[in-house]
Amino acid sequence: MNYALPVLISALAMTLIVGGRYLLSSGFFAWLTGRVRPGHYDRLKPQIGREIRWSLLSAAIYGVPAGIVAWAWQNAGWTRIYTDFNMYPIWYLPLSFFLYLFLHDTWFYWTHRLFHRPKWFRIAHAVHHDSRPPTAWAAMSFHPVEAVSGAVVIPALVMAIPVHVGVLGLVLLTMTVMGVTNHMGWEMFPRWLVRGRLGRWLITATHHEKHHETYRGNYGLYFRFWDRLCGTDIGLAEDGSRFGAVARSERVCR
Repeated sequence: MNYALPVLISALAMTLIVGGRYLLSSGFFAWLTGRVRPGHYDRLKPQIGREIRWSLLSAAIYGVPAGIVAWAWQNAGWTRIYTDFNMYPIWYLPLSFFLYLFLHDTWFYWTHRLFHRPKWFRIAHAVHHDSRPPTAWAAMSFHPVEAVSGAVVIPALVMAIPVHVGVLGLVLLTMTVMGVTNHMGWEMFPRWLVRGRLGRWLITATHHEKHHETYRGNYGLYFRFWDRLCGTDIGLAEDGSRFGAVARSERVCR
């Protein structure tokens, strides 16, 4: 049986979905920025144009493996995605959600550190850091090499680890919202959360903004676990008290 055409159609469909999701989510938070911080992006219009072009190219790259997975789930049974709540205990639902986030965060942390090595930064990651400061449109503004590294994570996980389709949707929603809001250039979450106990382990715009300011440290996506374990957590924007410790402590996880 020739699978090429249906897989191609699925990949094209997922590309449109990923691209549409990007335009809707980034567009909404860009609109929200205009309402909450009028004029915040006014001087960044040429940069935003670049971010959108790179992001739509990334959407096409993300769409290919996503389309293969979607076709494989519907037609070949190659994935571990399930729809019957009775297949696993109910407690597995939240466990699988956090497991997916943790594994995605782990992959992101280590590949992000790799992309900050001089060679890989010049090849690929400089595109993302051309956003100075980042905007809500920058969440998927990647060079194709970096986009490929991010596009394979969730497809690989659904081939290996059982996940309910609803939980997978929640993972994708979390990935989208955190990816966009971490790049808005302002903090939408309340200070009590960001600066409190929970904020010591979560990444929001205040934490990721520091990465874009210094070009080092704060490499995580959702959690500060790896940054804190490996000594690359340099704290929050407007708080540089721990920046000097980075160079001495990064060796912990090398």
